[in-house]
Amino acid sequence: MRDPYEILGVARTADQSEIKRAFRKLAKKLHPDANKDDPKAQDKFAELNSAHEILSDPEKRGQFDRGEIDAEGKPRGFEGFPGGGQGFGGGGFRRGGFGRGPGGETIFESFSYGPEGARRSGHGPHDAGGFDDVLSDILGGLGGGMRGRRGRAGGGGGEMPRGGDVEITVPVPLDKVIEGGPVKVHLPNGRTVEVKIPAGVAEGHRMRMKGQGEPSPFGGAPGDAYVVVAYAPHRHFRIDGADLRTDVPLPLALAVTGGKVRVPTLSGEVELSVPHWTNSGRTFRLRGKGLPKADGTTGDLFASMRIVLPEDHDPELEALMKRRQESAG
Repeated sequence: MRDPYEILGVARTADQSEIKRAFRKLAKKLHPDANKDDPKAQDKFAELNSAHEILSDPEKRGQFDRGEIDAEGKPRGFEGFPGGGQGFGGGGFRRGGFGRGPGGETIFESFSYGPEGARRSGHGPHDAGGFDDVLSDILGGLGGGMRGRRGRAGGGGGEMPRGGDVEITVPVPLDKVIEGGPVKVHLPNGRTVEVKIPAGVAEGHRMRMKGQGEPSPFGGAPGDAYVVVAYAPHRHFRIDGADLRTDVPLPLALAVTGGKVRVPTLSGEVELSVPHWTNSGRTFRLRGKGLPKADGTTGDLFASMRIVLPEDHDPELEALMKRRQESAG
């Protein structure tokens, strides 16, 4: 896998806001649904997600910068152990740590987080099945022989380390943000599944798919996949945080005399009264017509007027403008 900085196209000094902007831009560009004719689209998107996971996590980013993990999140410096290549072998321990599989959890859970989201960190050194336990398994297996893939080396049978968790960012159309509905999610194992997005979902909302993450190279339970909601581009609206911005054509006659214009919103068109003598560029605020926020409130819609001339040539209007121009000159 390539250097994550290269994949995201950011400098090594980039801050988290730059990394987030770069990722959102590329996620929309490289999503498999937008590149159905590219057979490598899914691989490119998976590579982008992996790079983002490392650079968006300060701890993992620091480990990568110090050379402690490689671009796939695998620990460096253990070449020569069974499994071949770098780190701990095929598939490696990527994107989520070495903790045991959780018990008593539902197959599909959903979590809401703040404006910047919240990331699930790797398992700590005190978790059962943590890095030290895995290292003990490997070293113990080399010294005294492992007792099979399902038992602990040099000891009684215990749970084997689970696979790594993955985070998949999915661009969601704005109509589904408001109404809810199914979206396609491409999993690391090559499967494509439909996930139901709840109505009124905020950007950064995370949904957990149990057992859909990385497989465990030691025969343990697979990791989990976390689906993270991102807002997809829209033909009418520009996204500004939880607010929306749009341009509204304003007939010249209404700009002068005032009147009502129709403004598109995510829930249908509404009428907006504009005063007489409204200049092009004047912006009106429609409260509560924006996007959902993590705290349960809703952003606003900002409608900017753009004066347009009549579609058909109007000799009287042209003559009037000439007379005004002459009188002003």
